[in-house]
Amino acid sequence: MKKILLSVIALLIAALAFQSCKKAKQVKLTRTIKIQGLFTLTGSGKTLGVTSSAAVQLAVNDVNKYFADKGLDYSIGINVTDTKHTADLATAQFAQAKTDGVSFIIGPQSSSELAALKPLADQSNIIVISQSSTAGSLAIAGDAIFRFCPSDKIEGAASANTIYTDGKTALVTASFDDAGNKGLQTSVGSAFTAKGGVVDALTPFPAGTDYSAVVANIKTKVEALTTTYGAAKVAVYLASFDEGIELFKLAANEPSLKAVRWYGGDGVVLSTAFTGNAVVADFAIATGFSAPSLGLPAALSAKWQPVVTRIKDKTHLDADAFALAAYDAVWAIAYTIEANNGEVSDFAKLKASFVEQANSHQGISGADALDEAGDRATGVFDYFGITKNTDGEYVWAKLD
Repeated sequence: MKKILLSVIALLIAALAFQSCKKAKQVKLTRTIKIQGLFTLTGSGKTLGVTSSAAVQLAVNDVNKYFADKGLDYSIGINVTDTKHTADLATAQFAQAKTDGVSFIIGPQSSSELAALKPLADQSNIIVISQSSTAGSLAIAGDAIFRFCPSDKIEGAASANTIYTDGKTALVTASFDDAGNKGLQTSVGSAFTAKGGVVDALTPFPAGTDYSAVVANIKTKVEALTTTYGAAKVAVYLASFDEGIELFKLAANEPSLKAVRWYGGDGVVLSTAFTGNAVVADFAIATGFSAPSLGLPAALSAKWQPVVTRIKDKTHLDADAFALAAYDAVWAIAYTIEANNGEVSDFAKLKASFVEQANSHQGISGADALDEAGDRATGVFDYFGITKNTDGEYVWAKLD
């Protein structure tokens, strides 16, 4: 009897061991492929940075579910750092990402940051995708920097056409001293001149400059053009980030500057810095200030609207197409990884595959197809202005 009992126990132990081994074999270990997000989470430009950060984190969750549902043995992981809109920090964080073995970087969002880290990127086997850099000077074929937005030539031509169509024939242009905004100032000025308009351009101003001197310069130029053409024909174009509010605060005290129409670049759209100051917001309303953002296709609203809602639930901020381009960048990376069966060590193959996948898939913000320089080949723009809602709050609103 004792021998029988021992035999039964032995069989039970063997069965349990077999089941344990079977279960162990069913556990699939996944490799994590690293992505780094370089965004402005504090300081000038933080609205886009915060919404972009939320967008990529949501995209990573969606992609990993997609991978898991297909039974793939890899996943992606995202680490986001705050560049504070500074080139030095963006470059340092890129260098750290390289040390950490990161294969893909999304961001940085400004052209000045991207220009600063480009020399390091050119020596690294890392694919860089900026969601919002527009500087034409960075439209370089063959490098590993890609931009999921059109270059300043497209936006500049669109803005110039809008200003000219509004009946303006004389334009004062000003810009913050960084690659992206300077590029927009140049592109708008060139396109406006090509249409027969007259342009008087200011020298780009750096952060922390004497803003009163900049406003005085704008005033002098506006008053001279007003004398010749009349206030109804004169406008001011300002390409900036949140630094623009300092100019608005001072310009609000100048009747000649409140008498003309103001336009802006994409760096200010949906910025809470502009709606968070009553003097700034009232000046924007008084001057009919408007600025373009990369447009979201109405035909794709069923895809992008839920993501916009999720981002707002997470951040309490409205996301624009640039933030959603960051979401699309994660999916382009995912399709690239999948096409290479999770292998990311062959950089030349990975880069070629990324271009192929971007050209083959449509994101929620529109077609990802790239031009010869690796920038989004096409784009339409929506225009936004500031208004007061029924609760008396200043808000950005899409213009008809």
